[in-house]
Amino acid sequence: MQTQLKESQSQAGFRSEMRQESRDSAPLEFVSPILVSERLVLRAPEMADTNAIAHLANTMNVASMVSRMPHPYTIKDAENFVARVASGAMGKCVYAITLAETKAFIGACGLEAHETGRGIELGYWIGESYWNRGFATEAAQTLIDFGFRHFDVDFIDARCRVMNIGSRRVIQKCGFQFQGTGMADSLALGGSVAVEWFRLDRKTWGSLRSWGGAR
Repeated sequence: MQTQLKESQSQAGFRSEMRQESRDSAPLEFVSPILVSERLVLRAPEMADTNAIAHLANTMNVASMVSRMPHPYTIKDAENFVARVASGAMGKCVYAITLAETKAFIGACGLEAHETGRGIELGYWIGESYWNRGFATEAAQTLIDFGFRHFDVDFIDARCRVMNIGSRRVIQKCGFQFQGTGMADSLALGGSVAVEWFRLDRKTWGSLRSWGGAR
């Protein structure tokens, strides 16, 4: 399947599939609080978001950069996503990214358990009409701070497609260090794609907490 991709702009972290054994040892066992940053409010996804979710997710430029997002993406997919989050089937730390000023839904992000049990993994996506405004970086930094402050973990991992220049830039701005490359499944593309793997350890995060050195 060939699709024209905007490599320089795409802002979606490529999350690997969460293994069942990691869910059993997940440190994410409570309903996450609302998180507020300068321009964003991170809160639980709601059924009122489904139209916006379907509208923003229903593009290959987004879906091909997120491991578990189908394409086409329908209202039913959005309703299923919100219901699964509410039931806990997707973990306890999945957020809608909304604008503080207008309350508009612009994307989603979350943390999930790492297979080692000593870390968590960051994932996110931003609707194409909101790219290149720093929202992905702001949401990621807010969630990273929450992750290290509230969970007893040694590191946070992040992944993106090798071709996803925009997401790589977000990850690097947040202080993650390159670890290697690999392959991951893509639901939208119906096969495996090459991804890059990055890690941010607690010590490095501690030195960047003001985010002054990571911008």
